[in-house]
This record gives sequence, structure tokens and C-alpha cells, in this order.
Amino acid sequence: MTSPVLLLHGIWNARAWVGPLAWRLRAQGFLVNSFGYPSVFGGPEVAVPLLIERLRGRGPVALVGHSLGGLVALEALRVAPELEVSRVVCLGSPLCGSETARALAGHGWAAALGRSGGLLRHGLPAWQGRAEVGLVAGSVPHGLGALLGAVHADSDGTVALAETRLQGLADHCVVPVSHSGLVLSPEVARQTAAFLREGRFDRDRGRRVA
Repeated sequence: MTSPVLLLHGIWNARAWVGPLAWRLRAQGFLVNSFGYPSVFGGPEVAVPLLIERLRGRGPVALVGHSLGGLVALEALRVAPELEVSRVVCLGSPLCGSETARALAGHGWAAALGRSGGLLRHGLPAWQGRAEVGLVAGSVPHGLGALLGAVHADSDGTVALAETRLQGLADHCVVPVSHSGLVLSPEVARQTAAFLREGRFDRDRGRRVA
């Protein structure tokens, strides 16, 4: 029996953004809900306490966060390590900090990131916690970061592969999709389900898993 799953969207999105991923995970037998938060006008100062309140006292749960959503999930566990979160899957989350976010700030567009700018620019490179964490990264370089020249071939177009790695993560998987495609891809959903069930990604289908 797997834990219920709570999905977190990224910046400039709402709960409906993770709808396709929620549908695919439900089709694989998971009990899935989504968590909405004000990513620009509220940022982690609002999102993290709201997420902690949502999780506290609800029993075991797993978290799946796209981009900023993965950072918010891990920050909540840093602040409240007692939460009963067994596993976290981060989809294209810049855990080491985002060069795209830094480029936006450098071009005078920091306001577009709102109160989430600091977390996106700096990431959580020193994060440690009890939950097993897996990272699914994309390798199709089509996105805002590529347009700004902030990231290049080894990226999903918004987040560089190197930005998604942290020493001590349980597993890391690379799928040929763009940053936005991470929430739409059947393969990403399949790998996410594998990690939620087993604590590791599926190495038996010829995908790049490192």
C-alpha cells in the first residue's frame, strides 16, 4: 500500500497545471491530490507554512513537485522535519539554484519571479532530511532559459541538468522532455510512480538513469 500523493505546481502555474500528471498517477492506483499556492505574490514565506499546515497530522504522504514546487516541498521538510513524508519526487527542480532565475534578475525582470526569486536563484544545496528524494530531469533544451542564453544543451530549456543534482539524493533520472513536458510525459509519470513505490527509478526500459 503506497502513501497518498500530493502534487505541487511550479511558478506562474496553478493546481490545474499538474492535472495531467495527477491523472496518470491515479491510473496507476495512487490516491492523488494537488496543493495550490501563490507562487509569485506569496512565495515560500506563504507556501511553506501553508504546506506544513496541510501535512501536519494527516499521516504518511509522498510529495511530487514540479520545478519550484519541488523546492517548496523540500523547504517545508527542512522547516518541519517531523512531518510524515516518506518520499519526494522533484521534477526539474533547480535544487542547486537556477541560472535562468539569475539571468532574469540580471535583465531587470526579477519582479516576474516575485517572492519566489530568492529560493529559485539559490536553491537548497545544503538540504538534508529523512525523506527519500528522487529527481527527474528533462534533456530537451526548449524553454525560457535557452532563449535567455542561461542554459544550453545539457538542460530542459529552463533548468540545467547540473542544477538538479544534490549529493546524497536517492536517485536521479533523465527523460527526453522539456521543462514543461515533465508534467505531461507518460514516461515521467511512470518513473515517478516507480520511485513512489520502490524508492528508486526504473532502470529496465533503456532510459538514461544515473
